[in-house]
Amino acid sequence: MASIFEEAISRLDNAARYARVDPETLAGLRHPHAILEVAVPVRMDDGSRRIFTGYRVRHDTTRGPTKGGIRYHPDVSLDEVKALAFWMTCKCAVVDIPYGGAKGGIIVNPKELSNLELERLSRSFIQQIADFIGPDRDIPAPDVYTNARIMGWMMDEYSKIRRAHTPAVITGKPIALGGSLGRDDATGRGAYVCVKELERRRSWQPTDITVAVQGFGNAGQHIAHMLHADGYRIVAASDSRGGIHRRAGFDVPSLIKIKNESRNLQSVYCDGALCNSVDADTISNEELLELDVDILIPAALENQITAANAGRIKASVIIEVANGPTTSDADEILDAAGKLVIPDILANAGGVTVSYFEWVQNRTGDYWSADTVADRLHKIMAREFNAVYDRMLDQKISLRTAAYALALDRIGAAVESLGTHKFFAEGKP
Repeated sequence: MASIFEEAISRLDNAARYARVDPETLAGLRHPHAILEVAVPVRMDDGSRRIFTGYRVRHDTTRGPTKGGIRYHPDVSLDEVKALAFWMTCKCAVVDIPYGGAKGGIIVNPKELSNLELERLSRSFIQQIADFIGPDRDIPAPDVYTNARIMGWMMDEYSKIRRAHTPAVITGKPIALGGSLGRDDATGRGAYVCVKELERRRSWQPTDITVAVQGFGNAGQHIAHMLHADGYRIVAASDSRGGIHRRAGFDVPSLIKIKNESRNLQSVYCDGALCNSVDADTISNEELLELDVDILIPAALENQITAANAGRIKASVIIEVANGPTTSDADEILDAAGKLVIPDILANAGGVTVSYFEWVQNRTGDYWSADTVADRLHKIMAREFNAVYDRMLDQKISLRTAAYALALDRIGAAVESLGTHKFFAEGKP
């Protein structure tokens, strides 16, 4: 069985057939630029000292400093972090922002740590990787089980090490510490723009469309909330414990309220502070994927749609808000069945786009309104969605292949600007 990184890289070969790219660019993308593994010591509340393993991978620096989140999860591995960094490289190229890709993670279950232990872990990790990151080198951000407060701790620790206030080293920070307005809903909003552009091109009536959301964290909540406000019927949602399904649909603000207050996803309708249960079926995450809905939104972790279940996917449109939720062999099955997959490197690029906005604001000292952020994000996401969609139609390829081909064009142009074999061979006497 291929590793996650090998699985990710395998998509290059197919996309290269439809891109203007030199073989040297492809060869370079198969190898991360730099990999760091560190021991992260933490003094626990009981006085003991534990050592956690952390990773940071910078994948490609051709188009600018690297950019990518840091996740805290017990299943973090170097292979996974390498794959995520590769996807970030492609994602930044698809939305045409001047970054390469990076990613980081710590093998830890953050739910088992106190707030003080979480802070010590976060600061200790930055102490170990401080020479590997920087505003002009590598800019981390939040990811799975990390958030604005953790980014604030990390930025503060880096600033102490450098003896200078350095907000541009980390994005996704609290607003009071230099974060950008609009960053909290950016990933969900970017995916929402993709849905709205598809709606425009296919002349949908939102009230006719049913939606299932696997993963009701930050991104899943925001896209569900925005689609619900437009009249889409959110009929299923799930978190790590399982899911709920109601054919009549849910009141999404009520689901969000109870989830964030209790940390449990419950089928409720809330009127102010009063929440009452509503009838719904209890389902597993696996069952949610196979529901008879129009739009399926995987917003959890990698490898959720595989060759084993792809043939049972009924949704005609899949929007990958999570990173890498669909394996390459599953892609072939979905393509053959006529499913439209809006790939992760396009659908969830809103997060890195607004992280770029935050970095620009930190460096210039010019901070933007929420409306300005949302407007600039909408323009970029709509422009690139339509560029990828048109390429899909023109070249008669899948939307994923079109997105990777566009990314390869842009990365390849940067590589070739520095010279490839063709240029240097022509320079021989």
